[in-house]
Amino acid sequence: MATTTAHRPGDPLDQAAARAFRLTWPAVLGGVALLALAALVSVTQGAAGLSVEGVLRSLVGALPGLSVEQTLTDQQQAVLWQIRLPRTALAALVGASLAVAGAGYQGVFRNPLADPYLLGVSAGAGLGAVLALGFGLDLSWGPVGALPAAAFVGALLAVTGSVVVARGSFRDPATLLLAGVAMAALFSASQTFALQRLDQTAAREVLSWLFGRLATHGWPPVLLLLPYVLLAGLVLLLHARHLDVLRLGDDEARALGLSPARSRLVVVGAATLITAAAVSVSGLIGFVGLVTPHVVRLLVGHSYRVLVPLSALVGAAFLTIADVGARTLAAPAELPVGVITAFVGAPFFSFVLWRGRQDP
Repeated sequence: MATTTAHRPGDPLDQAAARAFRLTWPAVLGGVALLALAALVSVTQGAAGLSVEGVLRSLVGALPGLSVEQTLTDQQQAVLWQIRLPRTALAALVGASLAVAGAGYQGVFRNPLADPYLLGVSAGAGLGAVLALGFGLDLSWGPVGALPAAAFVGALLAVTGSVVVARGSFRDPATLLLAGVAMAALFSASQTFALQRLDQTAAREVLSWLFGRLATHGWPPVLLLLPYVLLAGLVLLLHARHLDVLRLGDDEARALGLSPARSRLVVVGAATLITAAAVSVSGLIGFVGLVTPHVVRLLVGHSYRVLVPLSALVGAAFLTIADVGARTLAAPAELPVGVITAFVGAPFFSFVLWRGRQDP
């Protein structure tokens, strides 16, 4: 007869919960302030010459019932509302999506090297983009364009293939992980084969997308991504406690009344959905989902009740600032934002690994 371990006050779960309660609101408020500062830098940097005062006046003047004297010209107002703010909002949403998905994957697989592209999401989305940009595949519906639709469908097909190969083995994350590696290799090979059949112009456009880009024409990409961020982000936030319990092991989780397989299924599904949506509008942007949860752990510890919301805020701020670098470092040309995140993320992650090896 199986025995059940009683949950006692003073257990690691209680200690993590107490620490999470003390840190949640101060940490979240700090993250909101960081994101607000990053957004202000993003909208004011560039050739249009938007002043901080002018931007703040324009934002306050847009609130219902408030009338503020404007100092920006009509052209500057158009740049602010039709170019800078949509791009800043898109960078924040994509950064938050990748970061919170990375935190979810790392919690499910109990592996700090897990990232949002773990189950073949990047390879599937990349193949969809190649087929849309290079071969005219049109899966568009309603306001969703051909490229986002193809990338989204490709990402979901790759993850579905991983789950099918693993026979839905959410009780054994290692099997699912290996299935994801296999699907990523298959879709990457298909993507490379398709790329070689394109002319130089189409291939250049595909490669530009694969390196990540946040150029946007107004608000449609933001509005396309926003529902997925709200829905999947809320699911991940509500399952943060489940991830804390899973850290203690499956037996302890069952003793606390949690189904490990069901919790992993929900978290993996939500993380995959939010990643596929982000990739469909931004291309492949690396290291945000891998590095951001590590930064947050160094600041506030390992409780996912703090880690999940703060990862979203820090990831949003990180990608927003990275996009400023992509727009300004090589002006008037523009660098792929994925190059900037790699320049920052790769050395940081290498340092984290090196320091881990040095610890006794």
